[in-house]
Amino acid sequence: MSSGQMPPWLQEQLMKLQQSQQNLQSIITQKQHLEMEQIETDKALEELKKITADDNVYKQAGSILIKSTKQQLIDELEERKEMGKTRSTVLEKQETRMKESLKEQEAKITEMMRGPASGGAKMTNTPVSDDNPRK
Repeated sequence: MSSGQMPPWLQEQLMKLQQSQQNLQSIITQKQHLEMEQIETDKALEELKKITADDNVYKQAGSILIKSTKQQLIDELEERKEMGKTRSTVLEKQETRMKESLKEQEAKITEMMRGPASGGAKMTNTPVSDDNPRK
């Protein structure tokens, strides 16, 4: 069956599948970005723990640097790290659900494509003779 003759129900299911695949890719990209942020946060914490409490430290706020304290920056980075862990957990769950959904959608499309002609389960209540396009 060429794409020009693809039934509307199949086109709809394939579009839903493509949308789900794009959603999964977006989730994976978000996870990768979050992992990079976590690595940067860990490195910053490591560096902060090497210095004394009396050393000057700065944090970036847009395009400027603001003087801060070692402990204040550690607290902010620890909080950022915890928020990142929470977001990571949420993204993991979304990824798992999306992968399960994709498997279900693929199975549904495969089953629908088999249809009555190849002996698969019939998806409609119309008789087999109505499926003949030569009528």
